[in-house]
Amino acid sequence: MDLALLRTFVTVHRAGSFTRAAALLGLSQPAVTGQIRTLERQLGRPLFLRQARGVTPTTMGDELAHRAAPHLDALVEITETGLDDESGVRTLHLAGPPEFTSVRALPALTPLISQGLALRASFFANAEETLDGLAAGHHDLAIATARPRGGLLTATPLCDEEHVLVASPRWAARLGHDVLRKGHVVLEQLPVVEVHESLPLVSRYWASVFDSRPAAAGAVIAPDLRAVLESAAAGAGLAVLPRYLCEAALERGEIVALYDPPVPPLRTYFLVVRTGTLALPHIARAHEWLLRASVDW
Repeated sequence: MDLALLRTFVTVHRAGSFTRAAALLGLSQPAVTGQIRTLERQLGRPLFLRQARGVTPTTMGDELAHRAAPHLDALVEITETGLDDESGVRTLHLAGPPEFTSVRALPALTPLISQGLALRASFFANAEETLDGLAAGHHDLAIATARPRGGLLTATPLCDEEHVLVASPRWAARLGHDVLRKGHVVLEQLPVVEVHESLPLVSRYWASVFDSRPAAAGAVIAPDLRAVLESAAAGAGLAVLPRYLCEAALERGEIVALYDPPVPPLRTYFLVVRTGTLALPHIARAHEWLLRASVDW
């Protein structure tokens, strides 16, 4: 049996779509369709049920994928090992949000360098862009704030981050106790520091805590939460930040938590791989290492 046909079959099985599989393989959709039809003729059984959106594997298709995928992944491992440094160093391509990847993930993975792992990081603020790059094979492991759909990618919850509403001590003193009594009505008198014009973090906080939408507009927009933290500490306005990023500034008194909700808003991070690639030792090792480190996060 032609291994190229099996590779195309496994990619379609994981992607759940001829179109997506074609993009991942660098082939045209008719070429992928033709290869699957050739394989079905050779086996004498249908492998997929065509639907309006994507495809669903038949029982035969699921059984073949279960049996063939591990062996194909092992062949990829052999090929990739040959492309790495002669010293045995393996390279892990990691993608994720710039702040969390920089502050949490990369420091957690650095002990693996002495075990023969090299790290290459790519930063994306948008979870969809991160997952698309992983699916296309540009990355080995991704950290995302959204759980992917379909069977192409496999996600494991990594940790939850608490969001904190903060501002400089000067703004906190000016608001006084009105925040506790009047809530978001008073808070909307402050300028807002955010990562995007749509105010994603502030909007999520308002919806979760106050069951409303913020009426304010962004005064400072910077696409990095570390810049948001520094701007808020300098007095630019209020900001919503993950606690892990602003904890030290809170302890030093550079910023102040403006509100203490009974149930603080949380956001979940997921550790995501292409389905089947945890059979590759360097990806599995980094995956396990991050999950162990996240216990203390």
